[in-house]
Amino acid sequence: MSVRRVHGDSGQAFPIYITVVAGLLFLALVYLAVGQAAVNRSGAQTAADAAALAAAQSRRDHLAGLWLQSLKDPAGWEDVFDGKVDHSSSCWRADQLAAQNDGHVQMCDDSEPLRVRVEVQTNKPVGDSVVPGTKDIRSTKSATAVIEPLCTFDVPGNRNEDAPLPELTCNGRVWAPNPEDSGNLPGPDDLFDVHLAG
Repeated sequence: MSVRRVHGDSGQAFPIYITVVAGLLFLALVYLAVGQAAVNRSGAQTAADAAALAAAQSRRDHLAGLWLQSLKDPAGWEDVFDGKVDHSSSCWRADQLAAQNDGHVQMCDDSEPLRVRVEVQTNKPVGDSVVPGTKDIRSTKSATAVIEPLCTFDVPGNRNEDAPLPELTCNGRVWAPNPEDSGNLPGPDDLFDVHLAG
């Protein structure tokens, strides 16, 4: 007479199943934490880009205003287009746009006449996650915006005051500035392009 032994394997699989599920759950939480950090970094970059562009646009508008002031004296146009004029700070616009994008400016450098560089930090931290030490981390990103003159012109060296103003060629369009016709003058975005530095 033979004796049969019955082995129950079903009880041994349960701990393995629990371990695998726990491991997968942990990996999912890690991926979630990485995603939270990526979103935070993306928000910081968006805020930095917006802040740099806003500050550069403020500088562009200032330069365009100076060009209008010097309209009757074309000898000063080149200094305006090269940024070789007194310019006020444009970092206040960077502060405004960073705040609108839930960040704050850590650094703003508008010392170069045709370039503005900002560094922005997010107001919100990454938050709680399974990754230790991320709770209070805030992302910081920087951006640089450039102001590029779009116009060319030729001012004769012996020009007298009664001569017509030189023509401006701005991005392929020709303007014949006339101080008496302010409605037919190029605007700031005709005179200068503002873009993020590549």
